Amino acid sequence: MDSSDNASSCVMENTNPQEEDGRKQQHPKVKSFCSVRYGVAIMVHFCSLITTTQFSSLNIAIIAMVNHTDQSSQSNVSTKRYPGATADTGVPVYDWNPEIQGLLLSAMLYGSFITTIPGGYFSGVLGGKKIAGLSLLLSSVLSLLIPLAADSGLPYLFLVRIVQGLAQGMNFSALPAFWPRWAPPLERTQLSNIGLSGAVMGTFTVVIAGGFLCESPGWPSIFYIFGGIGCVYSVIWFSLVFDDPMKHPFISDSEREYIISSLAEQATSPNWSLPFKAMMKTLAIWAIIIPAICRVWLISNLTTSLPTLLDNMFDLNFGKNGFLSALPLITSWISMTLGSKIADFLLSKKILRLITVRKLFTFVAIPYVGSTTAVTFMILASSASALCYSGFIVSPLDFAPRYASFIMSLGTTAMWISGLISPFITGYFINQDNTTGWKNVFFLSSAINVLGMIFYLIFGQTDIQNWAKEQRLTRF
Repeated sequence: MDSSDNASSCVMENTNPQEEDGRKQQHPKVKSFCSVRYGVAIMVHFCSLITTTQFSSLNIAIIAMVNHTDQSSQSNVSTKRYPGATADTGVPVYDWNPEIQGLLLSAMLYGSFITTIPGGYFSGVLGGKKIAGLSLLLSSVLSLLIPLAADSGLPYLFLVRIVQGLAQGMNFSALPAFWPRWAPPLERTQLSNIGLSGAVMGTFTVVIAGGFLCESPGWPSIFYIFGGIGCVYSVIWFSLVFDDPMKHPFISDSEREYIISSLAEQATSPNWSLPFKAMMKTLAIWAIIIPAICRVWLISNLTTSLPTLLDNMFDLNFGKNGFLSALPLITSWISMTLGSKIADFLLSKKILRLITVRKLFTFVAIPYVGSTTAVTFMILASSASALCYSGFIVSPLDFAPRYASFIMSLGTTAMWISGLISPFITGYFINQDNTTGWKNVFFLSSAINVLGMIFYLIFGQTDIQNWAKEQRLTRF
């Protein structure tokens, strides 16, 4: 095939064979910019980005959706516009008390909590393409319906949010299923982080754009824009993404052989079974779940609560609020990208062992955050915390690549649990005292984050577990 031969010259150049674990394998030096596997990583990145924009849209829009001037009103819809919105928007606002707002923000998490683990299981069996693509399409259509559901009444809005959460739970757990088939070991951190960083960039996008969209043309545009983009992208997704290199029509022969040979010892058996009891007895699994709970407790306060914090303490308009809320996110994305490159560099040059790299990048914590330095410290904390993506978050690809999507779905479910509990604790502290309450919120978040770090440093592993090794049958 001529196209494959031409592409191969852009993908790799062969070097001498290296010896690893007593076996000689070809490990070419790869020029990644033109490779299909990095193209897949970019596609996963944008799928995660779009999904996250839809997941986080209400966090920004709800500030403009709520009538802060008449909280005592019992009617569901008010004709008054939120102060600061342009007079010609004509968009409705609603008299939702803080309890209703909290339930609306949590509704999608309830749906995601239900489908994340099943999504991880079926993605391991069937591959991630269909599950991720269909869930993205469903979530996008539901995003388009949110303004209509809000006008129709709270029950309809709750229903749309919960069903959208069901779709998104499948999406988040399906995307990691690509890397056991696509990511060579020495590029594993970079490829997975390119995909995972889409979530960070998605939150950044909706925060930075959402504030301006709330001002003009109005909050409904947030859901229309990101929902419409998701519908279009789902069509592109089904056209260009494939579950493994063997099925991709445009990959070069040399790149396909490089990926398959590098993953020869980690091939996924067609008879995929789940050793669940053995998993639950493995401390390496809990070294993913516990830190996930602890980290998201911190992150939920850094991202979800930051717009509210700035609104309460500094009384900023939508545009400034969105800009300041977005700063920790873009620095996290930069930290995540650089961290993955550094991690793979340390591994490729054999400067540090794999387990040392994973634990080094998990060694993060958040400092004390005071009201006068909130944004500065949140930027530093978010940037440091993003290094975990090169640490414990990606480690299931090390010790159990066959079951990485399922194990990551366990970690994601743990994140949902933390994300559900954290806002209630945050609300409790803030209701006691607005100023000291925020300080207590971040003191607690810091302590919990350190706990997760210590747990992984003690129990984290990278050696492939016995139950994760493929059982090969010898035929005579």
